[in-house]
Amino acid sequence: MLLRSLGTGVSGLKNFQTYLDVIGNNISNVSTTGFKKGRINFEDMFNDNVQNASTGRNAIQVGLGSQTGSIDNIVTNGVVNSTGNPYDVAINGEGYFQVSDGTNKFYTRAGDFKLNDVGELVTSQGYSIDGVTGNFNGLSSFTIASDGTITGVNNDGTPATGLGKINVYVFNNPAGLEKIGNSLFQVSGNSGGAVPATGVGTSTKIQQGALEGSNVDLTDEMTSLIEAQRAYQANAKTITTADQILQTLVQLKQ
Repeated sequence: MLLRSLGTGVSGLKNFQTYLDVIGNNISNVSTTGFKKGRINFEDMFNDNVQNASTGRNAIQVGLGSQTGSIDNIVTNGVVNSTGNPYDVAINGEGYFQVSDGTNKFYTRAGDFKLNDVGELVTSQGYSIDGVTGNFNGLSSFTIASDGTITGVNNDGTPATGLGKINVYVFNNPAGLEKIGNSLFQVSGNSGGAVPATGVGTSTKIQQGALEGSNVDLTDEMTSLIEAQRAYQANAKTITTADQILQTLVQLKQ
């Protein structure tokens, strides 16, 4: 029994250390554009069957602790804040921008775009944006419509052509996307493939001059932080109590 309680306490310490890691990451990204917070889920480990169930008698089982079942991406939308910067683009609704480093495709909600040295609209990492085909050098202004269509005016006052349309993609299970850093996601075996979004311009809108903020709620995170701290302390107390009982048993011989 004592060894079981020690192991159970250790499993709790490990789990709530991971819980604190998840909370810390959420809090550190409270101001990260397009960030999607994580949520940890626990599940119990297998039980030690002291006696199996029989007719008229329940089984006698002793639990052996807990383990991390999953860490989910919570893909609810963040608040869209106006920036006034024409290169900033937010998705108001579901979906992701598709970007590429020339070889691999990634997905992001962070629309803090900019021009590179040759006048192309790219991400902060210099990745190309799916659907954007034109060059923005020589434009006096440009507009991105709610459906992603880009129109512009040349310096001589003539309409610019061939600027493209920012495409938006959706997934059957967006929570299954894997984070790879730099506010980028990649397709996983559980996310499903990228599908061009329907309803862009109506149910989902592209908003120029705005950015989507993180969906982290500091009030929730601080509450979870207190919960994780107390649970960690309680599991540590389980270990110290078991240690004290072991010490008592050892001293019986003295």
